[in-house]
Amino acid sequence: TRILHMSFLRSALIAALATPFLAAAQPAAGPHRQLYMYQGADRDQRIIEGAKKEKQVVVYTSLNLKDSVPITRAFEKKYGVKVELWRSSSEKVLQRALTEARAGRHAVDAFELNGPEMEALYREGLLEQFLSPHFKTLPAAAFPKHRYYAADRFNFFTIAYNTKLVKPDEVPNSYEDLLHPRWVGKIGIEGSDDDWFASIVKHMGEKKGLEFFRKLAQMKPQIRTGHTLLAELVSSGEIPLVATIYNHNAERLLVNGAPIKWKALDPTFGRPNAVAVVRNAPRPHAALLFVDFMLSPEGQELLKQRNRVPASTAVDTNLNKFPFHMIDPVVVIDEAEKWEKLWSELFLRGQAIQRDKD
Repeated sequence: TRILHMSFLRSALIAALATPFLAAAQPAAGPHRQLYMYQGADRDQRIIEGAKKEKQVVVYTSLNLKDSVPITRAFEKKYGVKVELWRSSSEKVLQRALTEARAGRHAVDAFELNGPEMEALYREGLLEQFLSPHFKTLPAAAFPKHRYYAADRFNFFTIAYNTKLVKPDEVPNSYEDLLHPRWVGKIGIEGSDDDWFASIVKHMGEKKGLEFFRKLAQMKPQIRTGHTLLAELVSSGEIPLVATIYNHNAERLLVNGAPIKWKALDPTFGRPNAVAVVRNAPRPHAALLFVDFMLSPEGQELLKQRNRVPASTAVDTNLNKFPFHMIDPVVVIDEAEKWEKLWSELFLRGQAIQRDKD
């Protein structure tokens, strides 16, 4: 469950922050920082030659295989460097990485992972600073303050509706419009979106925000697990309107002719999914080359082709052409207990949160 997941996450962070140097700052430079931060004219050549000698890169990711495999195959074809993927949910990737690190086993080279879990890896000292020439194409929202990872893709929360069941003049233009009597029992909400809930409440102001969500809970929304599932339920007409959907899931169905449209309300929040290099990576050149590729126009275009939302401003997509804010991974971790409890009481009848796998 999500509650168990966040309990594990918090316990990992408590252990990390109990270590004095981690409580204040990251450790001193790791063995590969000079390489990771190198900006000489021969940077790209040096990294490619080093990666070819290393022959492979081991990547732990939460990106599902139907999307991650085509991307890694393109990387292999371009550079002749084999990618060994280990894919699971973000919390399981985090758990495996921490278990290996604490056992002194250095197996992984790079991560492609959800923001809060990436933040946990940073706090545990598993990541290293790096520079990429593609940073210049990323918006400020792609970086945490410490800049130990960078977002390669976003999951944006928007509404979505069935165009056969919802008239154009009925489409909500604001969150308050979700409280119209016509939507009683007809709104879908994904059951693990407590981080979205926390972000909206904070943006509205806690008093006003909690009042809004109490009213939304009184609308008797349909709670389901899985953003992909919710998109399918809207498309099939089982649920007319969904308040928390990843817009790329709706877009996938829309481009195939399904009667579904999505709309970004103000404020729109997104979850960052990021890439990072490992402090003690056994193959540091290949790690940096892979991260570079994911942030490059080529890698970002491949994410777009998979109907994902690329972080780069160099790739044109209608999936990010609206004002947006990022869900803060620090808040997700440090205030998890508070927001999980409130969310569960409002929408889950006090039950544990079931985490969406992707």
